[in-house]
Amino acid sequence: MSHSFKQVISASRRTDIPAFYMDWFMAGIRRGFFEVINPYNGKKRLVPSGQDEVHTIVFWSKNFGPFLNGAYGDTLESLGYNLFFNFTVNSEDRLLEPNIPPLGERLVQLDMLCSRFGPERVQWRFDPICFYREGRGRKKNNMHDFSKIAESAADGGVSRCVTSFMDVYPKVLRRAKAAGNVSFVTPGLGEQADIVRQMAGELRGYGISLYLCCEKELLESLPPGLGVLPGSCIPNDLFMHLDGGSLSLRYDPGQRRALGCGCRVSVDVGSYSLHPCFHNCLFCYANPACG
Repeated sequence: MSHSFKQVISASRRTDIPAFYMDWFMAGIRRGFFEVINPYNGKKRLVPSGQDEVHTIVFWSKNFGPFLNGAYGDTLESLGYNLFFNFTVNSEDRLLEPNIPPLGERLVQLDMLCSRFGPERVQWRFDPICFYREGRGRKKNNMHDFSKIAESAADGGVSRCVTSFMDVYPKVLRRAKAAGNVSFVTPGLGEQADIVRQMAGELRGYGISLYLCCEKELLESLPPGLGVLPGSCIPNDLFMHLDGGSLSLRYDPGQRRALGCGCRVSVDVGSYSLHPCFHNCLFCYANPACG
């Protein structure tokens, strides 16, 4: 017996649509389809965007200010779309993330998303955990505001935090060197495990579960009683729990399943080339303009 599943639209792993491209996105909604370019072979395809074919829209962002100020979510909900938000809120660090709003402003956005759309539809991504040096200086990291963010997320009712350790790509190394002789440091598995244990313990006190994204080896090294779970930034099972309906639970073949990615199938409508991201984060792997 064949099943006809609705689809999940991802907007987007490739850029920050809520911060920069909501007018473009809404035009695709009104038109009834998105024209999506495959980033690997350049082929175009049409992705239906009608409410009768879309179960959930997943928005990814480091700055939901324009999305909230434009009341785009209200419009989409009035059209019958279910929404889910992957909000990356990291510690304030102008070297690593130079063009995102101050932390206080982002925490206000987090509270607004929870209040307006419900905390069960908001997943906090503290991602990536990053260690680095400037020149010959001491080793630094971006953990310093974690507790403050966790407290704010808990106050809003958020129950899911996803994290991973930074992956060092060649383009990231080139960018870091050009930015002022910055070098990234990859902590050993034992140090990573200690950090995750500390994070999980702190989050447990707030009623927040910790999920690891694409960290299979690290996850397997942790004691099972710690309560750290394999991550899924596109959790179709949760979407069905929230809004009913029928979705495929196949793992997304385009993601890093071998490394532990738990994302289920979705269709990403963003474009690296057509939708450049202007956050210019030092550790970004997605933005070719920053390579």
